Amino acid sequence: MEQWHKTGCVLCAQNCGLQVLVENNRMVKVKPDKDNPRSRGYACRKGLNVIYHQYPADRITTPLKRVGAEFVPISWDQAATEIAEKLRATVNAHGPRSVAYMGASSQGGHMEAAFGLTILRALGSQNFYSSAGQEFSGHWWVFGRMLGRQYSVTGPDEHNCDMLVAWGWNGMESHQVPRAPIVLKEVADNPDKLLVAIDPRRSETAQIANIHLALRPGTDALLIKAMIALILAEGWEKRDYLLQHVEGWDAIRPWFENFDIRAAIAVCGLDYGEVLELCRLMATRQWGVHPDLGVFMGRRSTLTSYLLMVLQLVCGRLLVPGGNIVPGMVMPMGFHADERDEKTWRTVATHMPPAAAGAFPPSVLPEEILTDHADRVRAVYVSACNPLRSYPDTTAYETAFKKLDLLVVNEIVMSETARLAHYVLPACTFYESWDTTFFPMSYPEVYLQLRRPVVSPPGECKELAEIFTLIADRLGLIPEIPEALHQAAAEDSLTFGAKLMEWAMTEPSALAAMPFVLAKTLGRQWKSAHKAAIWGMMMTAPKAFYKNAMRAGFAPGPDLGDRLFAALLDNPQGIWVGKIDDSNPMAVLKTPSGKIEAFIPELEADVKALDAAAEAEALKMPADFPLVLNAGRHMRYNINTMMRNPEWNKGKRACTIAVSPSDADKLGFADGEIVRMVTEAGAEQGELEVSDRVRPGMVLIPHGFGLNYNGSVYGLNVNRLTKSTNRDPIGTPLHRFVPCRLEKIE
Repeated sequence: MEQWHKTGCVLCAQNCGLQVLVENNRMVKVKPDKDNPRSRGYACRKGLNVIYHQYPADRITTPLKRVGAEFVPISWDQAATEIAEKLRATVNAHGPRSVAYMGASSQGGHMEAAFGLTILRALGSQNFYSSAGQEFSGHWWVFGRMLGRQYSVTGPDEHNCDMLVAWGWNGMESHQVPRAPIVLKEVADNPDKLLVAIDPRRSETAQIANIHLALRPGTDALLIKAMIALILAEGWEKRDYLLQHVEGWDAIRPWFENFDIRAAIAVCGLDYGEVLELCRLMATRQWGVHPDLGVFMGRRSTLTSYLLMVLQLVCGRLLVPGGNIVPGMVMPMGFHADERDEKTWRTVATHMPPAAAGAFPPSVLPEEILTDHADRVRAVYVSACNPLRSYPDTTAYETAFKKLDLLVVNEIVMSETARLAHYVLPACTFYESWDTTFFPMSYPEVYLQLRRPVVSPPGECKELAEIFTLIADRLGLIPEIPEALHQAAAEDSLTFGAKLMEWAMTEPSALAAMPFVLAKTLGRQWKSAHKAAIWGMMMTAPKAFYKNAMRAGFAPGPDLGDRLFAALLDNPQGIWVGKIDDSNPMAVLKTPSGKIEAFIPELEADVKALDAAAEAEALKMPADFPLVLNAGRHMRYNINTMMRNPEWNKGKRACTIAVSPSDADKLGFADGEIVRMVTEAGAEQGELEVSDRVRPGMVLIPHGFGLNYNGSVYGLNVNRLTKSTNRDPIGTPLHRFVPCRLEKIE
């Protein structure tokens, strides 16, 4: 028997709509879903190959415990009991700082986050690490200071802008917005619009752009300061906007006066006239900017993000239609954690703040484990991510994780991280469980898709939330639930909701444990803790979300949350659950002044010191590492570590070391030759690719390779070449500027 099911891609944050053909409980074919209102029939080759993610050869189907050098199968009861005992013993002996949770990082499902974080907080810990901290620590920290909330992530209003600036973003390959290749081509081909690419290399996006500034690697911050200074010198700044919407402008304006603009632009390797023309366009057109890892993980990461925000202020393009706005959200991507609040933790060894919406940067975790500090991290719970291939400095992570007293991993495969764990717990894939994601990728509409299982899981695999609920139960975190509430779960959801709130008002510990309470009541009835938690989220959503829902056509009423949940069940392709009030994008501001706060005192000295002479000196490459490695190239052939079977790229040159023709000639290398890449962190071998899209002096290597699959390793692990200490002051690893050299293999 065969049947088509509507679902979504789980491999990147776009979650494009897919239809999956299932025969005899196995996914056999995938095609785009034309009914999906956000992706509208678009899907890239990654999503169309998602079956390779669903059926890896190294799938695990039973709980495993490390005994000596081997893993032995154990029962769920034994696993949950022993893990809970060891977590509790660790906290009792060493305090709550000894425990960390690393999760909430998946591109395919976010429901485990509520359960993992609830356990972490119940243990008294704030040690939360996620992939957001890997890429966005500095960027989101700037949002927190200027807009009032770290999760107020801005993006370009591409529907209403007439110029789209791709700064360090290769959307033709990496997406980052719905239907990115289609959107970019539409902008570039529209005679009334402009696509601008600012990127050292001639990327696929730069190739179709109307304007391409090929700046020198590592000079983004210097270029932006020069552009701000140039706009001010020409008198092109938007004075009314600055007066009405910006606090602290008078304090920072002097930073850009008496600045040698021409010298700075020369250091950036650009033509003054081209930069002047772009500044004129920015001062006169309705533009938005899309930064990506070229900014977030580039040299001077946080400073670049800050100056890019200031550039938008000078041109009046932040929080205005057609500029950069904060999209509508179902659920914020994390929570705000201001380190100036004495209750907010910093890491003990590296003194790092939780800058990425409450998450610490993974780059510092090895040091937090390996330190001799009494409050060092001794137990780590990893869920649905693979730090040993996804995060910087594989060598440091291996050393650190081997020192842990307890490492627990929720996984679908025996990943590189799982191989070092004390316990490996088999999870359902995102096609075997109910789940959803909360990426705010559309404006002004708010989209949500409730994905349901399309196939049954093998063996003893469980939903991630169900795994956490088992452990929470053994930790004693869940209050005794009255039988009447279990009985109400078998009735209609509104009756259950009334009974739940009635009981919660009399049970002090109920609200803190609510995800687990839902899992053990409604979740058991529905056979899904995730599904129950999503219903609970809809029922307790903030008023702002309900207002958005009514704006999208949902009738008001006390049962609005329940009706929203029912609509998600009735529309497996996903729906527009809300529409924000786009007449006032400034309404998102949560700053003390009620305005955009331009002055960040911690960055004042760095901005003032940024000039042509200092940067020219700082950019001189050491003799033993004369090239710049761009570690983590985005391509259509890589997707983090989520598709381990190299067969999905059969016949493709997926993992190469790409250099320019001039550098290949200078080094005496030929295309296809096996060469050695060397950095301060280590060395790896790989196939050389000679490409005229690569800027001289640069080397490009994609991420997501070097995976141990079925006993063999395909491609090279670029994170073996990155040091976790090569990072921005706010913790983002500088993967786009790694000094390196290439060597022949004799």
